[in-house]
Amino acid sequence: MTQPKIRKAVLPVAGLGTRVLPATKAVPKEMLAVFDRPAIQYVIDEARDAGIEHIVFVTGRNKSAIEDYFDRAYELEDTLRQKGKTDVLGDLEAILPAPGSVSFVRQQAPNGLGHAVWCARDVIGHEPFALLLPDMIMVPDDGARQCLAAMMDVYGAEGGNVIGVNAVAPELAHQYGIVATGAQKSQGFAITGMVEKPPKGTAPSNLYINGRYILQPEIFDILATQERGAGGEIQITDAMRKLMADQPFHGLKFAGRVYDCGDKIGYLRATAALALANDAFGADALAALTDEIAIAAAKAR
Repeated sequence: MTQPKIRKAVLPVAGLGTRVLPATKAVPKEMLAVFDRPAIQYVIDEARDAGIEHIVFVTGRNKSAIEDYFDRAYELEDTLRQKGKTDVLGDLEAILPAPGSVSFVRQQAPNGLGHAVWCARDVIGHEPFALLLPDMIMVPDDGARQCLAAMMDVYGAEGGNVIGVNAVAPELAHQYGIVATGAQKSQGFAITGMVEKPPKGTAPSNLYINGRYILQPEIFDILATQERGAGGEIQITDAMRKLMADQPFHGLKFAGRVYDCGDKIGYLRATAALALANDAFGADALAALTDEIAIAAAKAR
């Protein structure tokens, strides 16, 4: 059976970035540079790579820099043109979305991820959609596909809802949202349950939800009346558990590294990893990082 195409993606970008303060006091966390571009650019590139045609940003106050980033900067472009910096100008042109291919809706209060997703309901309409958490940057292993693109394959084969997962050390499973696994499928595996931050020693697996989802539109009906859960917020995990009673969920284990850029050390790791992977600057980045590590080691002695 041919599945309806996933054309739209929701990116919830209204968060305050409290884990990386004070850097995010005046700059949206999604706009913090991870080596040579804002964190959100990596997530947009992943969505485009998977065939997403329309991005719905769920924003909050003081997030206008995100809208500006995906718009033209006439003065800057004209200056680059006059100076003959056509390569840089081409880089800026490449990040511009097609006219009408992005929407911005406002989440007026920090009521949780589930509430942010619900705010996008009228733009998404009654069709399946992708949800990408912009804190999480995915770096696939050599030869592997990006996470959302691989999840599209699972969706095409199995339908229903799809969640991206990665393995975590069992002793750390209590820090994450964990899925319970069922039978292997032609693509991915069945998910039979999920629990948010299970008590130590009770996790049904060591596979944590990595911030990539494909969801059916019925999730909006559940979110409309969803009670507040952990942290006093409307949680997407609670809504997915309810949807699981009526629709199948499948998992895809991402072949790659996941970097949580909403965390200071995760942000540091992402910056280092993507600097090292950069074609133009990777060798220089390796030399610089090696030098800094040697200096730090000498000071520690």
